[in-house]
Amino acid sequence: MNRTRRIRKIFTSKPTIEGAGVHLKRAFGFHEEPGFDPFLLLDDFRSNNQKYYINGFPWHPHRGIETITYVLRGNVEHGDSMGNEGIIGSGDVQWMTAGSGIIHQEMPKGDEDGYNWGFQLWANLPASHKMMNPRYRDVKSNQIPEITTATGVKIRIICGGVLGTKGPVGDIVIDPEYLDVTVPAKSEFVHPTKEGHTVFAYVIEGKGYFSEEKKPLTNENLILFDDGNQLIVSAEDDAVRFLLISGKPIGEPVAWHGPIVMNTQEELKIAFKEYNNGTFIRH
Repeated sequence: MNRTRRIRKIFTSKPTIEGAGVHLKRAFGFHEEPGFDPFLLLDDFRSNNQKYYINGFPWHPHRGIETITYVLRGNVEHGDSMGNEGIIGSGDVQWMTAGSGIIHQEMPKGDEDGYNWGFQLWANLPASHKMMNPRYRDVKSNQIPEITTATGVKIRIICGGVLGTKGPVGDIVIDPEYLDVTVPAKSEFVHPTKEGHTVFAYVIEGKGYFSEEKKPLTNENLILFDDGNQLIVSAEDDAVRFLLISGKPIGEPVAWHGPIVMNTQEELKIAFKEYNNGTFIRH
């Protein structure tokens, strides 16, 4: 029996400044986090004004989480304490598991027209995995499969599976799904979801109708859904493009300060003490 997910709450992303003066929009973060377990925040850093992003995110630590960066347009240079360095370009994804600790920097460069468009999602790690070895997964755009359904819906599959096609990112503890979905005008998208998982959508282009909402939702609207085993999205006069993200809730206490997320305040104190005295990096 199908149980279509209803809308629990609709959010609109809010302007904020992070890093060394990067202007971005926060779709959700610290204050909304309990309803999004296992996810912690989603930042929308689309900009075509270089002065708003060029100073980037200089060297900073992470522990206890995963950061997932999806670039739509432009380039982001990165480097880390393990000696990794490279560029995340248009259509690419970087799935970074900070685990026990990593120090890195992310420096947006934009493209030849000054555009720098993308999103960063933070996913929590359970206590059993917070101190796991750090790792990177750099996924190039041509490694991300794109399928088109019988109704013309286009889906880029970063993580998870749709109609027998799987995304390149697997073996993630929260069992996530991360899709970039475009529903054309006059079409409908019906998608199965795992019961008990947190599911949300973030609109990035056009306008569409989610679940039973009568009013179209548009760019920078975020929709958090109640439980169920399927999701329905439709488009009328315009196409709608959105990120569809889901994961298995962790259900553990969250102690969060800046770029480090642990289970207790004591673990936070230890992490920052280690960062300050040079013993933060374990691997």
